[in-house]
Amino acid sequence: MGKKLLLASDHAGFPMKQHIYHWLKKHGYEVTDLGTDGEESVDYPDFGHKLGSMIDKHDEYIGIGLCGSGNGMNMSVSQHSSTRSALCWNTEIASLARRHNDANVCVLPGRFVTQNQAEEIVEKFLNTGFEGGRHNNRVKKIPLK
Repeated sequence: MGKKLLLASDHAGFPMKQHIYHWLKKHGYEVTDLGTDGEESVDYPDFGHKLGSMIDKHDEYIGIGLCGSGNGMNMSVSQHSSTRSALCWNTEIASLARRHNDANVCVLPGRFVTQNQAEEIVEKFLNTGFEGGRHNNRVKKIPLK
């Protein structure tokens, strides 16, 4: 996958977002941080929609979203026509999301994974390709809004 990444989180995902941001930069990725900028309470849809809108406008981006459980961010990002967002809580799910679903957004449950697990999940997501084949037709059936 490309090296142009977008990061977005709410307050609950902020600490993990900061860790992932620095980890990705260390590994040579171009990262745009869409917020939030602290642990003060914010609404996850605001940042999920910001992430989804950027991908709608620029299909070369890959997104990483975080919130406490990952569910709210995933639901918000999934409302955008160009996103195929996957809630990834382990490396196997991250791999399947890429191989079978051609996911372009990885959402992490910031309160339920360790920093090491988050790094492994993101690494797997970014370094796994889409298998195509029988999965092409299935991905095409995902409704676009």
